[in-house]
Amino acid sequence: MEVYKQADFREFGITPIFVQENQSLSHKNVLRGLHYQKPPMAQGKLVRVVSGEIFDVAVDIRRGSPTFGKHVSVRLSDKNRRMVYIPEGFAHGFCVLSDSAEVIYNTTKPYSPENERGIIWNDESLGIKWPVKDPLLSAKDMRLPRLSEAGVDFQYSKK
Repeated sequence: MEVYKQADFREFGITPIFVQENQSLSHKNVLRGLHYQKPPMAQGKLVRVVSGEIFDVAVDIRRGSPTFGKHVSVRLSDKNRRMVYIPEGFAHGFCVLSDSAEVIYNTTKPYSPENERGIIWNDESLGIKWPVKDPLLSAKDMRLPRLSEAGVDFQYSKK
């Protein structure tokens, strides 16, 4: 299968240049996120699953955006072979629905721990209906702020 074809992305006005590829293995009910990196290391991400199934979420965190605080979600799996591109200015997270899942994501900027930020997964203002009742979270993800408490890292501007 073609995983990435620049011309197809350009057709939709997306022109990412990927500089890093990451692969993670997580087990059932693990929830990661909602993560993002602030400028100047803000990342676009192309996310796909090579084994298992996840519920993947992107949240618009661009202040002033007509869709600020809104989210989109999609199930990604090795069976449906879907991918999702998450642009800069969106927080990203996922939970594992299968026994385990291997997720690959290409990023437009390298990982930068000092620029890493996040939003708590269960922020009620986001209205995300996660399909897991008691997710398994990292200590870091348990301490993330709500969107209203997070810094203003992205401003929306019409292009």
